[in-house]
Amino acid sequence: MSDATNGKATLTCALTGVLTNPEQHPVPVTPEEMAMEAKRAFDAGATIMHVHYRRQEPGQGHLPSWDPAVANEVNEAIRAACPGVIINQTTGVVGPEYDYVLDYLRATKPEMAACNAGTLNYLKTRRDGSWAWPPMTFDNPVEKVTDFISVMKECDIVPEFECFDVGIVRAVGMYIDNGMTDFADYNFVMGVASGMPADADLLPILLKYKKDGMPWQATVIGRADVWDVHARVAELGGNLRTGLEDCFYLPSGEKADSNGPMIEALAKLARDVGRDIASPEETREFLKHAA
Repeated sequence: MSDATNGKATLTCALTGVLTNPEQHPVPVTPEEMAMEAKRAFDAGATIMHVHYRRQEPGQGHLPSWDPAVANEVNEAIRAACPGVIINQTTGVVGPEYDYVLDYLRATKPEMAACNAGTLNYLKTRRDGSWAWPPMTFDNPVEKVTDFISVMKECDIVPEFECFDVGIVRAVGMYIDNGMTDFADYNFVMGVASGMPADADLLPILLKYKKDGMPWQATVIGRADVWDVHARVAELGGNLRTGLEDCFYLPSGEKADSNGPMIEALAKLARDVGRDIASPEETREFLKHAA
């Protein structure tokens, strides 16, 4: 987006994520909680909210929801609290059955949505070498990606291509060459144990392999080196994303209790390298050109 906003940085807040248990960490679940957290991030400069939805029944807030009614209620609450905000919805699911996610996109019609651009063996080991969870494959074959792109075109949704490894970055270029899409907002996902590490030195290599003129950002997951990567993204002209989905710790090492301070820290990194923060109007202008 920086190409379309004269070097300004567009900030995204990843509000809550899919895995974090609200009984253990201060992640929002209800529409009221989501709106409150979005407002804190919005006031700090975030114009895009990346949203996952949770089950609303008592004691079920640690589980994801694909119910369009839940999504629309959350979206309406966020938009009421943050005039002009952009909603960027999750789409990531494992397995060959995903029609219900396509239906949810058709029913909610967000301005943006994630489009997971390639397959990853999703792995993590403990210190003793045992698996932290049973090895799983986050499967995103070309047929699945094509289906998501088609629905996004149908509903005027801007795709954000999630890239977990260098080969997936290169694959997005092939999607453009093949005519599947004429636009790619790249999101370099760094810090997943079996994907790209959170390593600032990787960023110039990734930029070498993305399509020229296309906007980009990095999702940086974990704790160690997260803020070093964000600082390098700011220097290199990328857009910036953080939030309680991705990280719990501020640059000081203090644990964040809200998305607001996370976005404040991100905005400071942009301003430290002489970049202003894009307004909601400037973000929307970019989306009009991209759609």
